[in-house]
Amino acid sequence: MSELSASAANDRLAARLRGFGPLGILAILIILGGNFIIAPLSAILVLLWVKISRTPWREIGYVRPRSWARTIAVGIIFGIAFKFAMKAIVMPLFGAPPINQAYQFVTGNSAVIPAMLFTMLVTAGFGEETLYRGWMFERLGRLLGRSVSAKIATILITSILFASLHYLEQGVPGVEQALITGLTFGSIFAITGRIFMLMIAHAAFDLTALWMIYYGLETRIAHLIFK
Repeated sequence: MSELSASAANDRLAARLRGFGPLGILAILIILGGNFIIAPLSAILVLLWVKISRTPWREIGYVRPRSWARTIAVGIIFGIAFKFAMKAIVMPLFGAPPINQAYQFVTGNSAVIPAMLFTMLVTAGFGEETLYRGWMFERLGRLLGRSVSAKIATILITSILFASLHYLEQGVPGVEQALITGLTFGSIFAITGRIFMLMIAHAAFDLTALWMIYYGLETRIAHLIFK
């Protein structure tokens, strides 16, 4: 096969992967199924799909920040502040219990910290943001369009999907928190089109939650405002 024909074949493959024909739908199903094997396989498959389909990296929010230091600082501060606001204000208004029952095994248990750090930094920060914000926004944007109403629909769809996956492990309170988080992060991504700050904020949010649980501070923080 000549270089010209090989290039044409690669172009056709890339176009089919970007589309919604049989190959495009198969790619979507494979990516969605990745995390059922091991997290964050779905996000890794997204990066592979971007490369093979020749999708510009900016389409999934992988845009180099003007300042990494500012992006990291904003992400950390926003993630920590957002978690405190959720724990002390938002979740009490929903009538959520002050502690997260699903993760009480973490309290004072240093043995689980390495696994929890991997989960929060890699699976959540990198994996969930790449999948639910970056890739899903690209796919739904191509399918629904780029209008304001299409972006609102995309935010709602991705947030509901993100929240629903928290039900089995964390129940209704987990769904409520994930839905609000998804709506917030999704709105920011829809406006900025940039994902790295959100990755850092997501990791900071979860690490703050880990700190609260490990040191048994959840109830105290949940009752800071609403006694």
